[in-house]
Amino acid sequence: MTEALMQTWWGPFAIILIAGWIATDVWRWIGVFAGGRLREDGELLIWVRCVATALVAGVISKLVFFPQGALADTPLWLRLLAMACGFAAFLSLRQSVIIGVLTGVSVLVAGWMAL
Repeated sequence: MTEALMQTWWGPFAIILIAGWIATDVWRWIGVFAGGRLREDGELLIWVRCVATALVAGVISKLVFFPQGALADTPLWLRLLAMACGFAAFLSLRQSVIIGVLTGVSVLVAGWMAL
């Protein structure tokens, strides 16, 4: 069945979608069942929050300092400026993630178009 599925144009996409769903859905259900028993100020949840924050910081710093693709064509000062503007917007506008991301992307695109 897998071989026949791979011969269609949509087969690989279906396999990726199903595999991604299975891999993430299991952890979501574990989180639902275990989440009711965890204290928000408990050691485990504080550790998980710290690890998640460190991973996000690592991804952002990799994008800024070691970019690939089209982002590598932008100068470092522009990437740093976009990051700083996005962070400032995040802090000043009720810590809204979407506002911070949109501000950073807007500054990056505007600076890239101006170059």
